[in-house]
Amino acid sequence: MGGRALRYELYPLIYREIPDFNLLKALNNGLLPKHYLSANPAKLLSAYLGSYLRDEIMAEAKIRKISSFSRFLEMAAFSNGEIVNYTNIASECGISAPTVKEYFQILEDTLTGRFLPSFQKKPKRRVILAPKFYFFDIEIANHLLRRGRMEIGSETFGKAFEHFIYHEIYAHSKYSDLNYSMSYWRTASQIEVDFILGDHEVAIEVKSTNMVTLRHIKGLKSFAEEYDVKKLIVVSNDPYPRKLDNIMVMPWKLFLDQLWDGEIIGV
Repeated sequence: MGGRALRYELYPLIYREIPDFNLLKALNNGLLPKHYLSANPAKLLSAYLGSYLRDEIMAEAKIRKISSFSRFLEMAAFSNGEIVNYTNIASECGISAPTVKEYFQILEDTLTGRFLPSFQKKPKRRVILAPKFYFFDIEIANHLLRRGRMEIGSETFGKAFEHFIYHEIYAHSKYSDLNYSMSYWRTASQIEVDFILGDHEVAIEVKSTNMVTLRHIKGLKSFAEEYDVKKLIVVSNDPYPRKLDNIMVMPWKLFLDQLWDGEIIGV
């Protein structure tokens, strides 16, 4: 009957669903329940990618050129958490830019990944318009990029850490029924803020460092010069919360506790 259908989506596990949550384990194994708990997640993931991402998605979308789509998946992994450049990906895959757009749309339609739009409300500076892209779970990008085991302090750890925080915020937006928007902000001069929540209510920068300094908050300060922002936050591995100017530096556990308690963004 019309009006009676409700749609619910389940996402990979979140921080609060896992007793004794282990960040390194989450970033290396991913947050699909069976994979997070596994002693050998690589084997499970290889089977998952083979049977679902390649076979079922390609069958669903009636993709005939399996090799080009497989190559696209690898290039999409390089774009994970990055601004999508359809032309560059098309060149690397030997297909057209419209085909690349179609492939990304297939990933979005099958809930395998999603776009993060750029924040464009009345900008004073010239901003980047293209979206970013994130796979629905960290482990997919890990596997496709053959990252190997990540350790704290590595470049790959930093990228996966940002992806993890993105996943938590997105899941909170949906599970809380607040459904606030998420976007990123980057100017043509490469000043950037990782996540803008709602109508510039909260601006968040994610840094994997354990000592946030003034150089890490340049993007937030620039964004605050253009928009009235209720909260400016750096999520990091810092051991203790503190303030840098008017910007709150928050250890990631504290940030997630406050996020799920409704203290970061509310009704």
